[in-house]
Amino acid sequence: MSDSDDDDVPQLSADTLAALQEFYAETGRAGQDTAKTDKFSVGAVEEDWRMSQFWYSEETASRLAEELLQQAGEHGRIACLSAPSVYQKLKQLESVRSEGVSAVLLEFDRRFAAYGDEFVFYDYNNPLCLPEDLLPQSFDIVIADPPYLSEECLSKVTLTVKHLTKGKILLCTGAIMEEHAGKLLDLKMCSFLPKHNHNLANEFRCYVNYESRLLS
Repeated sequence: MSDSDDDDVPQLSADTLAALQEFYAETGRAGQDTAKTDKFSVGAVEEDWRMSQFWYSEETASRLAEELLQQAGEHGRIACLSAPSVYQKLKQLESVRSEGVSAVLLEFDRRFAAYGDEFVFYDYNNPLCLPEDLLPQSFDIVIADPPYLSEECLSKVTLTVKHLTKGKILLCTGAIMEEHAGKLLDLKMCSFLPKHNHNLANEFRCYVNYESRLLS
Protein backbone atom coordinates (compact mmCIF):
# COMPACT_ATOMS: atom_id res chain seq x y z
CA MET A 1 0.00 0.00 0.00
CA SER A 2 1.41 3.38 -0.93
CA ASP A 3 1.63 6.40 1.38
CA SER A 4 -1.02 8.14 -0.69
CA ASP A 5 -3.60 5.61 0.52
CA ASP A 6 -3.44 7.16 4.02
CA ASP A 7 -5.30 10.15 2.60
CA ASP A 8 -8.39 7.95 2.32
CA VAL A 9 -8.49 7.17 6.07
CA PRO A 10 -11.11 9.39 7.82
CA GLN A 11 -9.55 11.87 10.24
CA LEU A 12 -11.31 13.43 13.24
CA SER A 13 -11.18 17.18 13.57
CA ALA A 14 -9.57 18.64 16.69
CA ASP A 15 -12.98 19.76 18.01
CA THR A 16 -14.53 16.33 17.47
CA LEU A 17 -11.59 14.60 19.13
CA ALA A 18 -11.82 16.92 22.15
CA ALA A 19 -15.57 16.28 22.44
CA LEU A 20 -14.99 12.53 22.27
CA GLN A 21 -12.35 12.68 24.99
CA GLU A 22 -14.69 14.71 27.19
CA PHE A 23 -17.46 12.13 26.63
CA TYR A 24 -15.22 9.27 27.73
CA ALA A 25 -14.10 11.25 30.78
CA GLU A 26 -17.71 11.96 31.80
CA THR A 27 -18.62 8.31 31.28
CA GLY A 28 -15.76 7.29 33.55
CA ARG A 29 -16.85 9.73 36.26
CA ALA A 30 -20.44 8.49 36.01
CA GLY A 31 -19.23 4.95 36.49
CA GLN A 32 -17.30 5.98 39.58
CA ASP A 33 -20.34 7.77 41.01
CA THR A 34 -22.48 4.68 40.43
CA ALA A 35 -19.92 2.48 42.14
CA LYS A 36 -19.84 4.85 45.10
CA THR A 37 -23.64 4.91 45.33
CA ASP A 38 -23.79 1.11 45.24
CA LYS A 39 -21.14 0.88 47.96
CA PHE A 40 -23.26 3.01 50.26
CA SER A 41 -26.65 1.58 49.32
CA VAL A 42 -28.81 0.58 52.26
CA GLY A 43 -28.45 -3.18 52.31
CA ALA A 44 -25.01 -3.23 50.66
CA VAL A 45 -23.99 -4.89 53.92
CA GLU A 46 -26.51 -7.57 54.86
CA GLU A 47 -28.33 -7.50 58.18
CA ASP A 48 -27.02 -9.83 60.86
CA TRP A 49 -29.87 -10.43 63.28
CA ARG A 50 -27.47 -12.07 65.74
CA MET A 51 -26.11 -8.55 66.29
CA SER A 52 -29.62 -7.11 66.47
CA GLN A 53 -29.25 -5.44 63.07
CA PHE A 54 -32.38 -4.24 61.29
CA TRP A 55 -31.90 -1.77 58.45
CA TYR A 56 -34.29 1.11 57.84
CA SER A 57 -36.39 1.31 54.72
CA GLU A 58 -35.16 3.62 51.97
CA GLU A 59 -37.86 6.15 52.82
CA THR A 60 -37.00 6.22 56.52
CA ALA A 61 -33.24 6.33 55.94
CA SER A 62 -33.74 9.26 53.53
CA ARG A 63 -36.03 11.13 55.92
CA LEU A 64 -33.61 10.75 58.82
CA ALA A 65 -30.60 11.68 56.68
CA GLU A 66 -32.34 14.85 55.45
CA GLU A 67 -33.21 15.72 59.05
CA LEU A 68 -29.59 15.34 60.10
CA LEU A 69 -28.30 17.45 57.22
CA GLN A 70 -30.72 20.25 58.05
CA GLN A 71 -29.89 20.22 61.76
CA ALA A 72 -26.11 19.90 61.28
CA GLY A 73 -26.01 22.98 59.07
CA GLU A 74 -23.36 23.98 56.56
CA HIS A 75 -20.02 22.23 57.20
CA GLY A 76 -21.60 20.49 60.20
CA ARG A 77 -20.49 17.18 61.70
CA ILE A 78 -22.79 14.20 62.25
CA ALA A 79 -22.14 11.13 64.39
CA CYS A 80 -24.12 8.00 63.51
CA LEU A 81 -24.12 5.76 66.55
CA SER A 82 -25.13 2.19 65.64
CA ALA A 83 -27.12 3.61 62.70
CA PRO A 84 -25.27 2.38 59.58
CA SER A 85 -28.21 2.61 57.17
CA VAL A 86 -28.59 6.32 57.98
CA TYR A 87 -24.85 6.84 57.52
CA GLN A 88 -25.06 5.10 54.14
CA LYS A 89 -27.90 7.36 53.04
CA LEU A 90 -25.92 10.43 54.13
CA LYS A 91 -23.04 9.30 51.93
CA GLN A 92 -25.39 8.79 48.99
CA LEU A 93 -26.74 12.31 49.41
CA GLU A 94 -23.22 13.71 49.67
CA SER A 95 -22.81 13.81 45.89
CA VAL A 96 -25.94 15.92 45.39
CA ARG A 97 -25.66 18.22 48.38
CA SER A 98 -23.23 21.10 48.82
CA GLU A 99 -23.28 21.79 52.55
CA GLY A 100 -19.90 20.14 53.10
CA VAL A 101 -21.30 18.08 55.98
CA SER A 102 -19.15 15.24 57.31
CA ALA A 103 -20.34 12.04 58.97
CA VAL A 104 -18.75 9.36 61.15
CA LEU A 105 -20.12 5.87 61.78
CA LEU A 106 -19.60 4.37 65.23
CA GLU A 107 -20.44 0.68 64.91
CA PHE A 108 -19.65 -2.70 66.50
CA ASP A 109 -19.76 -4.60 63.19
CA ARG A 110 -16.27 -4.47 61.72
CA ARG A 111 -17.58 -5.15 58.21
CA PHE A 112 -18.20 -1.40 58.03
CA ALA A 113 -14.46 -0.81 58.37
CA ALA A 114 -14.61 -0.91 54.56
CA TYR A 115 -15.71 2.74 54.82
CA GLY A 116 -12.23 3.75 55.93
CA ASP A 117 -11.43 6.60 58.30
CA GLU A 118 -15.10 7.42 58.84
CA PHE A 119 -15.63 4.07 60.60
CA VAL A 120 -15.00 3.91 64.35
CA PHE A 121 -15.29 0.62 66.21
CA TYR A 122 -17.84 1.06 69.00
CA ASP A 123 -18.94 -1.25 71.80
CA TYR A 124 -21.71 0.21 73.93
CA ASN A 125 -20.39 -1.82 76.88
CA ASN A 126 -17.37 0.51 76.82
CA PRO A 127 -19.19 3.76 76.02
CA LEU A 128 -16.25 6.12 76.45
CA CYS A 129 -13.61 3.93 74.83
CA LEU A 130 -13.27 6.21 71.82
CA PRO A 131 -10.39 7.47 69.67
CA GLU A 132 -8.68 10.62 70.89
CA ASP A 133 -9.65 12.50 67.75
CA LEU A 134 -13.34 12.18 68.64
CA LEU A 135 -13.20 15.23 70.85
CA PRO A 136 -15.90 15.99 73.43
CA GLN A 137 -18.86 17.98 72.10
CA SER A 138 -17.43 17.99 68.58
CA PHE A 139 -20.56 16.92 66.65
CA ASP A 140 -23.42 19.22 65.75
CA ILE A 141 -25.90 16.35 66.03
CA VAL A 142 -25.74 12.70 67.07
CA ILE A 143 -28.17 10.05 65.88
CA ALA A 144 -28.23 6.91 68.02
CA ASP A 145 -30.00 3.60 67.48
CA PRO A 146 -29.10 1.39 70.46
CA PRO A 147 -28.96 -2.29 69.52
CA TYR A 148 -31.12 -3.43 72.43
CA LEU A 149 -34.34 -2.18 74.03
CA SER A 150 -33.15 -2.05 77.60
CA GLU A 151 -32.47 0.65 80.15
CA GLU A 152 -28.95 -0.72 80.67
CA CYS A 153 -28.10 -0.41 76.96
CA LEU A 154 -29.60 3.06 76.62
CA SER A 155 -27.84 4.24 79.80
CA LYS A 156 -24.46 3.28 78.38
CA VAL A 157 -25.21 4.72 74.94
CA THR A 158 -26.29 7.93 76.71
CA LEU A 159 -22.74 8.40 78.02
CA THR A 160 -21.40 8.25 74.47
CA VAL A 161 -24.04 10.58 73.08
CA LYS A 162 -23.46 13.20 75.75
CA HIS A 163 -19.71 12.99 75.18
CA LEU A 164 -20.01 13.58 71.44
CA THR A 165 -22.85 16.05 70.89
CA LYS A 166 -22.77 19.82 71.08
CA GLY A 167 -26.43 19.57 72.07
CA LYS A 168 -28.70 18.07 69.41
CA ILE A 169 -29.74 14.43 69.76
CA LEU A 170 -31.90 12.20 67.55
CA LEU A 171 -32.65 8.85 69.16
CA CYS A 172 -34.31 5.97 67.33
CA THR A 173 -35.53 3.16 69.55
CA GLY A 174 -38.66 1.36 70.68
CA ALA A 175 -41.79 3.13 71.85
CA ILE A 176 -41.44 1.23 75.12
CA MET A 177 -38.28 3.26 75.80
CA GLU A 178 -40.09 6.61 75.93
CA GLU A 179 -39.81 7.02 79.70
CA HIS A 180 -36.10 6.17 79.71
CA ALA A 181 -35.42 8.49 76.74
CA GLY A 182 -36.99 11.32 78.68
CA LYS A 183 -35.26 10.51 81.95
CA LEU A 184 -31.77 9.91 80.56
CA LEU A 185 -31.60 12.40 77.67
CA ASP A 186 -34.60 14.72 78.14
CA LEU A 187 -36.00 13.74 74.74
CA LYS A 188 -39.52 14.07 73.35
CA MET A 189 -41.21 11.46 71.18
CA CYS A 190 -41.86 12.48 67.55
CA SER A 191 -44.97 11.70 65.53
CA PHE A 192 -42.81 10.34 62.68
CA LEU A 193 -42.87 6.54 62.54
CA PRO A 194 -39.61 4.98 61.33
CA LYS A 195 -39.95 1.83 59.21
CA HIS A 196 -37.56 -1.05 58.66
CA ASN A 197 -37.00 -3.32 55.68
CA HIS A 198 -38.35 -6.14 57.81
CA ASN A 199 -41.31 -5.67 60.12
CA LEU A 200 -40.34 -5.74 63.79
CA ALA A 201 -42.47 -6.91 66.67
CA ASN A 202 -41.73 -3.76 68.67
CA GLU A 203 -43.03 -0.36 67.56
CA PHE A 204 -40.19 2.05 66.84
CA ARG A 205 -40.19 5.80 67.37
CA CYS A 206 -37.87 8.81 67.13
CA TYR A 207 -37.03 11.14 70.00
CA VAL A 208 -35.40 14.58 69.86
CA ASN A 209 -34.37 17.47 72.12
CA TYR A 210 -34.84 20.26 69.56
CA GLU A 211 -37.55 21.66 67.30
CA SER A 212 -37.86 19.15 64.49
CA ARG A 213 -39.98 18.49 61.43
CA LEU A 214 -40.21 14.92 62.73
CA LEU A 215 -42.35 16.16 65.62
CA SER A 216 -45.30 16.98 63.35
